[in-house]
Amino acid sequence: MSERQDDEKIKELLDSETGGRGVSGIAATILIIVPLCWSLFQLWIASPLPFSFNFGVFTEDEAKTVHLGFAVFLAFSAFPMLKSQRGKAIPFYDWGLALLAAASAMYLLVFKDDLATRAGAPITQDVVVAVIGMVLLLEATRRALGLPLMIVALVFLVYTFAGPHMPEVIAHKGASLSKAMSHQWLSTEGVFGIALGVSTSFVFLFVLFGALLEKAGAGNYFIKVAFSLLGHMRGGPAKAAVVSSGLSGLISGSSIANVVTTGTFTIPLMKRVGFPATKAGAVEVAASTNGQLTPPIMGAAAFLMVEYVGISYLEVIKHAILPALISYVALVYIVHLEALKLKMKGIQRKNRPTAAQRLLSFSTVFIGMMLLTAIVYYGFGWIKTVAGDFTWLAASTAFLVAYIGLVKLASSYPDLEVDDPDEEVTSLPEVGPTVKAGLHFLLPVVVLVWMLAVEQLSPALSAFWATICMIFIVLTQRPLFALFRGELNLAERVREGFGDCFHALVSGAQNMIGIGVATATAGIVVGTVTLTGIGLVMTEFVEFISGGNMMLMLIFTAGISLILGMGLPTTANYIVVSTLMAPVIVTLGAQHGLIVPLIAVHLFVFYFGILADDTPPVGLAAYAAAAISGADPIRTGVQGFTYDIRTAVLPFMFIFNTQLLLIGIDSVLELIVTVFGAISGMLVFAAATQGYWMYKTRWWELIALLLIAFTFFRPGFWWDEIYPPFKNVPASEIFNVIDELPDQSKLTMIVEGETLVGKHVVKHVILPVGDDGDAAERLYHAGLELRFEDQGVFVDNLVFGSEAEKARIDFDWQIKSLQQQLSRPPKELMYIPALLFLFVLGYFHRRRGQAEEKLTPSEA
Repeated sequence: MSERQDDEKIKELLDSETGGRGVSGIAATILIIVPLCWSLFQLWIASPLPFSFNFGVFTEDEAKTVHLGFAVFLAFSAFPMLKSQRGKAIPFYDWGLALLAAASAMYLLVFKDDLATRAGAPITQDVVVAVIGMVLLLEATRRALGLPLMIVALVFLVYTFAGPHMPEVIAHKGASLSKAMSHQWLSTEGVFGIALGVSTSFVFLFVLFGALLEKAGAGNYFIKVAFSLLGHMRGGPAKAAVVSSGLSGLISGSSIANVVTTGTFTIPLMKRVGFPATKAGAVEVAASTNGQLTPPIMGAAAFLMVEYVGISYLEVIKHAILPALISYVALVYIVHLEALKLKMKGIQRKNRPTAAQRLLSFSTVFIGMMLLTAIVYYGFGWIKTVAGDFTWLAASTAFLVAYIGLVKLASSYPDLEVDDPDEEVTSLPEVGPTVKAGLHFLLPVVVLVWMLAVEQLSPALSAFWATICMIFIVLTQRPLFALFRGELNLAERVREGFGDCFHALVSGAQNMIGIGVATATAGIVVGTVTLTGIGLVMTEFVEFISGGNMMLMLIFTAGISLILGMGLPTTANYIVVSTLMAPVIVTLGAQHGLIVPLIAVHLFVFYFGILADDTPPVGLAAYAAAAISGADPIRTGVQGFTYDIRTAVLPFMFIFNTQLLLIGIDSVLELIVTVFGAISGMLVFAAATQGYWMYKTRWWELIALLLIAFTFFRPGFWWDEIYPPFKNVPASEIFNVIDELPDQSKLTMIVEGETLVGKHVVKHVILPVGDDGDAAERLYHAGLELRFEDQGVFVDNLVFGSEAEKARIDFDWQIKSLQQQLSRPPKELMYIPALLFLFVLGYFHRRRGQAEEKLTPSEA
């Protein structure tokens, strides 16, 4: 593929996210002014100003309608009907469709009072507007995101109307056009549901925050810092690609944007130091897809988890941090193994690195971010206690002083210019000057962490203040550089600062078009689930397909995520699959005695939705990387997925070992042991999947490495065979068992009975028992009253709305037995034999490899 074709392919992939119209004159002005107004609107509703002035106050539902109105207007005006129309003027009918689509969304705002008086009983006008809005939303989805998401939404709409004609296992009574449109468009159950609300409240501000960071030059800064720190190591450019893509996760929630941003520099460098084109592209793909896993900003789906799981964003970050850390550490190690295979050397530094620089070289973005978070929380958290009501003044002063000081420090060094990737690189940039040239870019991240962790504000308000700080930096950094450097063009620098801010506000809104439309369309799926009740029958359907096997069920869910994710954005994929499958996995897991936290299932779906970006044959990130590297996109995607096998294994591991999500860890020692075991297991697994450790591995070594990795990831699997976690207790002892349970405990029972349709069921049930009263009262708190007969213990009464009813226990079901937890040594003791086995294996592996190196080619 020629260089011109490569550039055209990259431009086409980027245009697929922001449009690609070739317009001028009034049309071009509109396509700038409308996104600017959208950004200003989002900043206004996120700020405290509407409440301070009692003007322009929008409720959450009202803000959703305006948000979607902007998104669909821009979808029709920025994205052409056909690919062949890219680069051409906007036809008159697209302007008409854009206005009609926006009006359909704004109808809910303009006629909100009338709609409130006839909720659930729409008039003909309401239904007509809803139908028009739904049709135009589907067309906007096709234009902005392609056919897959539109087809998924259409399938669910067809299911809504064709319910009585469906197979018995998924049949339902169906819905009229009036009822379906009212539910999907006029209520908050469908299009204008939780997903669009999260896009309105959280996601836009974080995308805008990223656009401002990029415009300020943070993207180039992160690449340069990573390259200066890691470039001297074996496969240094590839390791720099991994770290810079992780840092770019702060800027972009898009795998394609990550690939194009960092890959245009790192992929040619990797090729230059000896990486084949396919592997160079694959490393960038693997690093960029994982960029969306990087806290503190993890893409739109992470903010949806806040609403769907019902936990704070800080909790989401806490649960996601360790899997993201070990995933990236393993990718750096994979790159190291590839460099060893190819016998590479690093790029020479100009000066010999100091001990501090060598230490920094082994630091990763995650360790740095964790340290930054700890410093903000523990180092500056006392300010809130001391300053009280004046905390905002103290914090603002500290921010201003730090900012001016860091900009003055940066002004002492040359600006970090964007390098030409085609130029030969013979030496690395110096670490000190490179790091110091952009430390002020970390201040908005400090503000974000402060707002989330110390002030404990909502993600929306935290993002607002971080974005305001970023706007301040974009406006002032150029004039301050000119001032500190004694330049005379201060007025010109001020104009450049305002220009940068203007373009960042526009590009931030343009980047949101696809996300806004995707969250609205995915709401159709959610609306169908709530309207038809398919969520309830999905449990039986998936149980039938998987045969009740938990592992098969997870593989089935992962497969759905990957298949849908090939055509759907990560956000839409997450909404669809988590809505359908998350409750099913939790329910069926409980039936088989496995307590699966809801956050674990949502992260499971999130991970596989991201992995779809490099899954052949449709992995768009792989196509972007291949366009830069000149390699075959399918081969690049396959190679990238082999690197990402480590990420694909992680979700299965943390479903069965929730300590990997930092759940159930009660001490610092337990945390250290968990982190050690997780990282060790992932490094061993990476060596096994790459077929290379210190030397090329043999098949028996590969099997041994996989067993060791499995032991590190899930030590409880072997420990349960040695020390059973439970003992079976007769059901007749149920009151004695409850009396021994401490407060806030759960009772595990094995129950048996027949459902209303005559199906015989035997399953585990885990019920929370009350804290006060005797055993019978504590059991009643869970929703059960029992009767004791000679034949056994039976359910005599079931409390409506109780946990027992939610677990689908029924009258006259028999309690077969109880499972009482046993006291046993910690399962982490399995790490000891695993480590010993690893050392012995390593000793013989090294001896074999050294012996083979001494052989002549003919002897080998």
